[in-house]
Amino acid sequence: MASIREVAQEAGVGVGTVSRALNGSGYVSPETRKKIEKAAKKLNYTPNELARNLYHNKTGIIGIIVPDLEHPFFSSLVKYIEMELYEQGYKTMICNTVGISRREQEYLDMLERNMADGIITASHGLEVSAYMKQAKPIVSIDRDLGPRIPLIGCDHGKGGELAAGLMLRANRKNVCLISSVSPNVMANDRCHTFQKKLEEHGVTVLQEIMEWNIFHWDAHYKIAEGVFQKYPGIDGIFGGDLAAIACLNVAQKKGMHVPKDISIIGFDATTPTNMVYPPLTAIRQNVELLAEISVNTLLDMVEQRKNVPHRLILDVDIQQGGTA
Repeated sequence: MASIREVAQEAGVGVGTVSRALNGSGYVSPETRKKIEKAAKKLNYTPNELARNLYHNKTGIIGIIVPDLEHPFFSSLVKYIEMELYEQGYKTMICNTVGISRREQEYLDMLERNMADGIITASHGLEVSAYMKQAKPIVSIDRDLGPRIPLIGCDHGKGGELAAGLMLRANRKNVCLISSVSPNVMANDRCHTFQKKLEEHGVTVLQEIMEWNIFHWDAHYKIAEGVFQKYPGIDGIFGGDLAAIACLNVAQKKGMHVPKDISIIGFDATTPTNMVYPPLTAIRQNVELLAEISVNTLLDMVEQRKNVPHRLILDVDIQQGGTA
């Protein structure tokens, strides 16, 4: 591999001139820049990305913190964030916390030690104070981490209202809401709105609460079996996609006809909702747009391009399946 000194010799200029031209760190005349680029191409020279980033006081790396990549929503979110970061010239470092706050803290420590330029977090394992004391850019998805950290998420309140509307149109009277509890999380809004709207119309809403950081399939299936044992008379279920799919499986094993006997509605509308029969009716987040806006918001902060709003709420809609 050619060195920067060999490029300078080929182009007939100094090493510093080559460095300024290739790193964009100072003025180089158009004619000289063209000679340097031609020499670099001829010698197949690859600039030292680490050195270039250090010169600009950045790493070119953005951290993503998510609870569990096994969950289809978070795996899809990470996919689109990584793609967007790559398009904008950044590499991605992924932290899969799997419910262990120490892992989350270690990635925050890396940010403090200048090993990343910023972090996009969708995890809820640490106290808010752990994030608030960080000076470098952070964007939070769905969790309020205080006034200094931008919050981006979907309109969970509207999602709960849409789901309740589907239950009312199906004339459901005894509905189970499967939820998880975590403080300062926007997802709580959908549960509150769903329950409030149904109870205003005389519908009984029973609630089954999961731990917020449990994402694997077996746990959801166990919850689904417990729901039908505890509430044999229910005619409607609303929960996250995995919980809803598990309930669909259990209902069909019990010989129930969906949606004739029971309406089942998910939230997120991830890929697995279209891999079951009937396809799951679900409230859909635009995960691709969520990823794009999260990246652009963070990079606006990292590159000091412009001030960013504290709170950005994205719309949701209904994925019309066959379960409601």
